[in-house]
Amino acid sequence: MVENQALWRNIGTMTDVSLRRFRPDDAPWLGEQHSIHYARDEGFDDSFGRLVNDILADFIDHHDPVRERGWIACRGAQRLGSIFCVGQGPTTAKLRMFLLTPQARGRGLGKRMLTTCMAFARDAGYADMRLWTHESHRAACALYAASGWHLLESRPVHSFGVDLVEQSWRVDL
Repeated sequence: MVENQALWRNIGTMTDVSLRRFRPDDAPWLGEQHSIHYARDEGFDDSFGRLVNDILADFIDHHDPVRERGWIACRGAQRLGSIFCVGQGPTTAKLRMFLLTPQARGRGLGKRMLTTCMAFARDAGYADMRLWTHESHRAACALYAASGWHLLESRPVHSFGVDLVEQSWRVDL
């Protein structure tokens, strides 16, 4: 607990956090973080972790480095989160794998990451961007709405071993 409190004090406003490009050696950490956080916070089963690992493997093997990019938020050597921009079509980008560790939340880093990802998508020539999330991610959904995103669809589903409300969002770039 003391170590966690010290980390909170040291993280401060995130001004000493850098956003660097995703590297293949980040994949094990990122897959593990998604599995841990979504199992703990949402009750997701192992199928979610397998999906994330498949998405990461596909990105590593097939992404277009000119029009697709992933970022890892770091404070020194400590990874704090991720966000990805991938193509969904010739003029549409997709936001994927947006994650912040609990100690990095609520300090403006998510907004910074989202702004960076959207600016990249715009500069890469995409006209709009889409994402898929769950209604339970209230802070993220509030950030999307505040950043100009619009909710397109919301529907109940049973995924990853739990009942959820899936959401699709879109923003013009």
